[in-house]
Order: sequence, then C-alpha cells, then structure tokens
Amino acid sequence: MAVKLRLARAGAKKRPFYRIVAADARAPRDGRFIERVGVYDPTRDPSYVRLEADRVEYWLGVGAQPTRTVARLLRRHLKTPAA
Repeated sequence: MAVKLRLARAGAKKRPFYRIVAADARAPRDGRFIERVGVYDPTRDPSYVRLEADRVEYWLGVGAQPTRTVARLLRRHLKTPAA
C-alpha cells in the first residue's frame, strides 16, 4: 500500500479548510484516510498551519510521500531537516 501525505478539503463553499492526512494513494481526495496529522487554513491572514510533528515524522520515516503542496507546508512549518 502506497501512503501519501496530502490535503483533504473541508469547509463550506468558497471557504476552504484542509486537513493534512496520511491516506492510501488510491483513496479519493476527501475519502477514507488512515490518520489526520494536521490542519491548514489558507483563508486566515496569515494562513494557519498546525502539524503533529511526531506523527508527520513517523509517516515520512515509514515511506509516505508528501504531495507537492504538503511538502511545501512541511518545509515552511516543520523545524526538522527531514521535511
């Protein structure tokens, strides 16, 4: 099973809010996921990101691949060089 760290959209129309999740790569974007590891709210100024760093590092350590957007968020907000 290939695991990806990716965004799952939530929130109302025109008011996006994203959960950062570890999910099977074959699952739909907003479908089933394995674990929620953070949240991202781009509508705030500045945008809000909260990560569970230990869980993110665990998933990266076992081979999960972040999407391009999640990788950018991890580089900006995670304090370790592993991202």
